Amino acid sequence: MSTTRHLVNRRRRLATSPTRPSPAAELLTRPTEETEPEPQTAADAQPQPAPEPEPGTEAETEAEPEPPRRATRRPRSAALPALLCALTVLLGAFAAWAFGSAAALRDEPARQNTALTDIARTSEVKGRIGEAVGAVFSYDYASPARADRAAETHLTGRAVRQHRDMLAEVREQGEKQKLVLTTTVTASAVEYLDGDRARLLVFADQSNTRTGKDEETTYAAAMFAVDAVRRGDTWRIAAIDTFTR
Repeated sequence: MSTTRHLVNRRRRLATSPTRPSPAAELLTRPTEETEPEPQTAADAQPQPAPEPEPGTEAETEAEPEPPRRATRRPRSAALPALLCALTVLLGAFAAWAFGSAAALRDEPARQNTALTDIARTSEVKGRIGEAVGAVFSYDYASPARADRAAETHLTGRAVRQHRDMLAEVREQGEKQKLVLTTTVTASAVEYLDGDRARLLVFADQSNTRTGKDEETTYAAAMFAVDAVRRGDTWRIAAIDTFTR
């Protein structure tokens, strides 16, 4: 009986009280709450490095530049024989030309120059012309005839007139100023020697002394060239070149 009464009372309470969902229904009908993200730490805030691509992937292929290609050079082995052949032809042509030129020089007596080969004749012409220059370009007012004899002995052709013009002033002033002119050859070189003809370059020192009341001596150096010819057993001066116009 008590049990029946309790059931009746429970039904009455349920009928009079408002409807209330069960705890299981509340859980099913309750809206799902959004979970707030957890705050990030300083280590999480730093950007993480991108993962390295695996070998052989397309990203790695694009990242690595293609190595530069070196320009291929043609081997020199092919050009070397052609160059040697050209040089051989040129040397052969030059040798033929040089041989022909040397033969032409030997065949033309007017173009022969034995100044460096004929040592004996070169030494002879240097000695004779050195003596001739010292004699014809020296003058003593006390014995002018000596200068005349030297000119007749050592000069020929055009050199006779040239010598006379060069010593004209010395002869004119010699007696008044009592002049003594002395010329000494210091060096000479044979520029050209061909049989009985030669050309020499002469270096000389000259001293001009006035022997009057006031004696005075002046010194000078001279350089000139002479053309020489052989007459008999001696060499004579045929022309004088002072390198002046």
